[in-house]
Amino acid sequence: MTFKCNCTGWPLVAGFAASVLAWPGFAAALTLDQALRLAENNAPSLTAQDQKIQAASSAAIPAGELPDPKLVLGLQNYPVGGPDRWSVDQDFMTMQMVGYRQEMPNADKRKARIEVADAAIERAAAERRVERLKVRQATALAWISGYSVERKEALFRDLFKENRLLSETVRAQIAGGRAQPADAVTPKQEAARLAEQQDNLTLERTQARAALKRWIGTAANDKPEGGLPVWPVDASTFNHQLQHHPELAAFAPMTREAQARVQEAVSEKKSDWSWEVDYQHRGREFGDMVSVQFSWDLPLFPETRQNPKIAARQAEVSQLQAEREALSREHTEQLENQLADYQRLDRAVRRTEESLVPLAREKVDLSLASYRAGQGDLNAVVNARRELIEARLKQIDMEEQRALTAARLHFAYGETSL
Repeated sequence: MTFKCNCTGWPLVAGFAASVLAWPGFAAALTLDQALRLAENNAPSLTAQDQKIQAASSAAIPAGELPDPKLVLGLQNYPVGGPDRWSVDQDFMTMQMVGYRQEMPNADKRKARIEVADAAIERAAAERRVERLKVRQATALAWISGYSVERKEALFRDLFKENRLLSETVRAQIAGGRAQPADAVTPKQEAARLAEQQDNLTLERTQARAALKRWIGTAANDKPEGGLPVWPVDASTFNHQLQHHPELAAFAPMTREAQARVQEAVSEKKSDWSWEVDYQHRGREFGDMVSVQFSWDLPLFPETRQNPKIAARQAEVSQLQAEREALSREHTEQLENQLADYQRLDRAVRRTEESLVPLAREKVDLSLASYRAGQGDLNAVVNARRELIEARLKQIDMEEQRALTAARLHFAYGETSL
């Protein structure tokens, strides 16, 4: 017996499965922790920093080694006049030479080069920590923005439901003779206004996903899930950690590298030397010879050669010290401003939760009750609902801004050991 499989239905099954997975209830979710892990694994800037560390490590291997030796070939005392001219073996002074030459930088210079290379590795590692902090912070900010958009989207779904209930109330009032037929248009106008506001969320969602996609790739299309992160915000802790900020900590290896370059410039005041061994071959009737020679650099004019280089390297050290102090003051200013902004936003969130939103909701309930009793105006109900919508949207915005400020503080001064 033969079996024949009719597979024409499989594309339909696959399409149905894909459509099911595309439903909101089946959409892939993305938590903040997952986004941070993906960013550390996928961010191209971190890959670039890893390669920079690898490059510095490879460059450090030959830092203290001697220069490559030189092979010396030559023809010495070649006659161009007299009876033996143009001959390489008739004149006893003509020699075919092969030699070996090795340059010997002074010990201080080799030591300084090793220190420069080691400091370069430390500097590359410090720069990677800075970049990691920036990647994690930017990822968190983008995720928080995307999560807040989803909260607003859920709010608008509730608002549309409430608007449909208002429309039913208005129709009941018109049927009972307690409202004008023109009132039936008002809920429709409100629905259109809500739809217009909702359209702005599409732009905000696209912008948030684009920002997140920069760090984690296509996973940014997944729906943010969880809740707004809650990080402790303690001024004393942040002030203590300020000087350990990765951007400030990076100045330590940068300064060591600059100081090592100063020592390398100073070492040029000491003579480098070289040695050479040559073997000279002459004609058969003449004996071959061996020569040994040494040479030294003579730094006789330091005022116009070595000293200006030393001064330039010392100026670079002073420049780094001044830049670190300037950056430290900048971070101090940023920290104080962000702490003050966080406190303001925290008070605004509590005020919105405890008074603005409850009072706006109470106003809607009272206005609607009066309207149902035939004692109120529909415009009062609509205006009260608009105030409630604005208060609820403001609440989400304030909570988002507070979370964004907390993220900036946390990743700048709470993760300095990472």
